[in-house]
Amino acid sequence: MKYALVTGGSRGLGRAVCERLSRMGIPVIVNCQYNLEAAEAVCAQIRRDGGSAEVMPFDVRDKAAIEKAVAAWEDAHPDDYIAYLVNNAGVTRDSLMFMMTDEDWNTVLDVSVNGLFYVTRLLLPKMMMRGHGGRIVNMSSLSGLKGMAGQTNYCAAKSAVIGATRALAQETASRGVTVNAVAPGFIETDMTKDLPADELRKMIPMRRFGRPEEVAAVVAFLCSDEAAYITGEVINVNGGLY
Repeated sequence: MKYALVTGGSRGLGRAVCERLSRMGIPVIVNCQYNLEAAEAVCAQIRRDGGSAEVMPFDVRDKAAIEKAVAAWEDAHPDDYIAYLVNNAGVTRDSLMFMMTDEDWNTVLDVSVNGLFYVTRLLLPKMMMRGHGGRIVNMSSLSGLKGMAGQTNYCAAKSAVIGATRALAQETASRGVTVNAVAPGFIETDMTKDLPADELRKMIPMRRFGRPEEVAAVVAFLCSDEAAYITGEVINVNGGLY
């Protein structure tokens, strides 16, 4: 069977993606760093809805932990492989650059960029060897395209995700593996709950924040057979805000 791994899948966009992929009939692996309770809740909901899901905890910044977790999963699933990867894990540590600490800069880059690299590099060989292709969807952001004051670390990380997406798409296209990115704008998640929503809505042509399910629908399309000829693209889900 072909499984989907969603990093940072225990809440917000990640949870919506897990649930949407499951409705496509894809067994889902829900990654979390430490919130096992939330990840198990996602799996329980998927199972109640008739799908298949399991938890795979690891920190995307920890190469050894990723390798150990994936190896254990492969030992337990000798006839299966991870054909769908959604690199969704991300964090914000907002601050003006002249006040930003080394830790805040490095943490954001480590999760979004190094995490993408460690997980994707590990799973790519089997995607390309199986002859069935694969789907990789990387979660970027409006910040990676537009730039946002107070988010130099996050903007740098999400811009890097776009660059990596476009380059990797060229490396894997001949093996049937597509690589695309989704760039959400302001979405109703924990990451945006402390923002001045009333002011920000005035900037958005649609005058509202997006819903996680709207982003998940785009991710699901990019993972589908219908998207087999789409690669190296960045799809914006932002209500018209550029």
